[in-house]
Amino acid sequence: MSDLDQIYNTRILELAAHIPRTERLESPDATAMAHSKLCGSTITIDLKLDGERVVDFGQTVKACLLGQSAASVVGREIVGATVSELREVAAQMRAMLKQNGPPPTGKWADLAVLEPVRDYKARHASTLLIFDAVERAIAEIEAKRAEGGAAASVAEPASA
Repeated sequence: MSDLDQIYNTRILELAAHIPRTERLESPDATAMAHSKLCGSTITIDLKLDGERVVDFGQTVKACLLGQSAASVVGREIVGATVSELREVAAQMRAMLKQNGPPPTGKWADLAVLEPVRDYKARHASTLLIFDAVERAIAEIEAKRAEGGAAASVAEPASA
């Protein structure tokens, strides 16, 4: 088996062929995009949270097979996930690719199929696009909430 066969295996092809949640949301809490200059891949996501839990998600994936595969797993598992869980799986993916760390486990275990990508640094950015976009959307939501909280506290009349 060649090195490329390890990366572009049957499971990656299956995941890429079945990307869920490809409909954009009408009223997301945030929209974020991530782009790889190296390969031209782009992923745009819409995210809706209820507190710290994802209640809806949509994505447009114009990426290589690696980006498509990662987006497929995230699209399948993201609804119901918490913000901290999403940050954790993103950190695990970065560590897996860049620091020889173990792949994610549990409901995110299918991301292990991307483990051979660690040997191809030029492919890391496209593989991580979905995580970059999700973290940007979370940051946007948190910033809006912080602004809203600050505005609300400024707008509240002083107690007499």
